[in-house]
Amino acid sequence: MEARFDSEEQALQWLYSMQRLGVKLGLENVRRLLGVLALSEKELRYVHVAGTNGKGSTCAFVQALLVESGEVGVGLFTSPHLVRFNERIRDERGEITGVELRELLEVLREVTAEWEPQPTFFELALALGVMWFKRRGCVWGVMETGLGGRLDATNVVMPEVCVITRIGMDHMDMLGDTLEAIAGEKAGIIKPGVPVVTGPQEAEVMAVLRRVAEERGSRLIEVVEPWAGAEPGLAGEHQRWNAALAVAAVRAVGMELSEERIAAALGAVRWPGRFERLAGDVVLDGAHNEDGVRALVTTWREVFGQQKAAAVVGMVREKAVEEMLKGLSEVVGHWHVTDFQSPRAVPAEELRERLLGLGVPEAQITCHAQVGAALEAAGREGAPVLVCGSLYLVGEARGLLVAGAGVFEKSSQ
Repeated sequence: MEARFDSEEQALQWLYSMQRLGVKLGLENVRRLLGVLALSEKELRYVHVAGTNGKGSTCAFVQALLVESGEVGVGLFTSPHLVRFNERIRDERGEITGVELRELLEVLREVTAEWEPQPTFFELALALGVMWFKRRGCVWGVMETGLGGRLDATNVVMPEVCVITRIGMDHMDMLGDTLEAIAGEKAGIIKPGVPVVTGPQEAEVMAVLRRVAEERGSRLIEVVEPWAGAEPGLAGEHQRWNAALAVAAVRAVGMELSEERIAAALGAVRWPGRFERLAGDVVLDGAHNEDGVRALVTTWREVFGQQKAAAVVGMVREKAVEEMLKGLSEVVGHWHVTDFQSPRAVPAEELRERLLGLGVPEAQITCHAQVGAALEAAGREGAPVLVCGSLYLVGEARGLLVAGAGVFEKSSQ
């Protein structure tokens, strides 16, 4: 029998060590894991959310609406975290605690000690979430896919409704290099006879979703207008679309709420790192692909007009770095490119060279070795500060800027 973990930190260190195994798409390991834990894919009533952008925000809206409808015990599983792992697993009463993390990870380490291959970080995180939901007596589980959909570990659950947010070009190395291929992977969450909700998509994406829904006998609910009621708690027109998807999803499972109660639930939602405004006109936004950058630029102009940002920017490899830089250039006055704590981070000097190649004057670019130094320098400029380019960067910045956010926990997934 494995020795017990001495602390939450030791337990998390073991879990993070599994990131060395990388991302392995497939369901065999996670099905085995749930089986030995006596956990069913129907343990809870699930809402399963896939897509390229807006998944986390949509999940937060869905959870808020279910709670407003009177449901008690609405679990939420999302990724990645911004500052601390505990953020990934929560319900309306709070996050998984350090004590609970240690206890449940001890169980997971014990039952998988002799496995070959070992379960991955994300498979273990998912099992941890389902275990905790059961322990908490949750009735619902709102589940965000990690990568793709068809072979994502979360696809073991049997949902009451599926939601597919806007699909764009991202993770092409894993999901395919065309919109049709990526849409095919995302559409893999659609289950026979289970309704699926989506909003405006590119024509080739919608064609895939319609075809898969028809093949599986699933009712496809196409949201054609953004939420038009009172302002949601998350800024930007794109969040009104995410809110509308969430409303359609809860209605698809039979929840009936008045417009007033829907507005109250949506208006109360807070989701850190999504155009999150802090004191002193600092904005944290996790936009990390071309579509995300477009939404960020639109929202920036809605809020700040033509005022340019002092931007703290970092990006990871595997992304369309130059396209994102081009998009951001519309609202950036001075670039504070920075190194940050991710093994996939593009070095600040490389970002500087890319910006110079795009024609940005050298005087408008400053390189930083640390996020804290970049934030301090940007803050001295007298312009609104924008932190963006990677969720990992935003998480590290949030840990430095927000009292009580906790100490940033480095993660590659």
